[in-house]
Amino acid sequence: MNRLLPPLALAFALLILGTAALAPQPALAAMDHQFVFFPEAHLVATPALYDLPFEEVFYPTADGETIHGWLVPGDPERPLVLFCHGNAGNISHRLDNLRLFHRLLGLSVFIFDYRGYGKSSGKASEEGTYADARGALAWLQQRGWQPQRMIYFGRSLGAGVAVQLALEQPPGALVLETPFPSIAAMGWRHNPILYLLLGWALDARYDSFNKLARIHVPLLMFQGDRDHIVPEKMARGLFERANQPKTFHLIRGAGHNDTYEAGGEAYWQQWREFLQRHFPPPEKQQGEG
Repeated sequence: MNRLLPPLALAFALLILGTAALAPQPALAAMDHQFVFFPEAHLVATPALYDLPFEEVFYPTADGETIHGWLVPGDPERPLVLFCHGNAGNISHRLDNLRLFHRLLGLSVFIFDYRGYGKSSGKASEEGTYADARGALAWLQQRGWQPQRMIYFGRSLGAGVAVQLALEQPPGALVLETPFPSIAAMGWRHNPILYLLLGWALDARYDSFNKLARIHVPLLMFQGDRDHIVPEKMARGLFERANQPKTFHLIRGAGHNDTYEAGGEAYWQQWREFLQRHFPPPEKQQGEG
């Protein structure tokens, strides 16, 4: 469900943008909603589909939108995952991922829909997605969760959202899956001539490349070796920008959208080892057996 700028779509997008060169700025900004954001309003199910306990949440953003999310509680002694999903669908398309976080790792997970996705009000934009993530963090802090006990998890476009949030309010750790350096890097990779001529008309930037070097938290990055949207080399270039401690896990046979399915047990073992290193279980009180 992460259809971030596939090559043919970008080529078509930029050709269309060529006809909009003299359009006012709002019309140009609307191009992002044709070629970057792919929201779906209908929720196909809830976590109840997998018999998961969950709380339905609506929270406000600083600019007046109302954002919808789910809190799936896990072990309160373990960290919470703040899940920033990709650019297509809505939170109901991540139910299997929620199930595995809960059942294989025992983690609490908070997942939210960006504005214009699912039951969230408004219309998506880069700055809007950042505001939505800030609102999620503020809501969690009101419930007693502090960033130091959280893992910001971002997949595809959501990686850009998680990076921005980590820059502003550092978490205990950051996990990025199939991340891209920037929208510009994607344009140069897939259609350099068209991007040179017309890429200026896309508002979204998501410039993780220039942000990641300023973040100092443990990082785990997942990447598929068959990802044709964000190639392995591009992800590794972004990984090189990150500070230590950091881990890069290449998933053999995985494309852009099937990381944890293709990764299987080895994928989840990376999560377990990362948790053990950076969120070790609290020591037992003296005298406990």
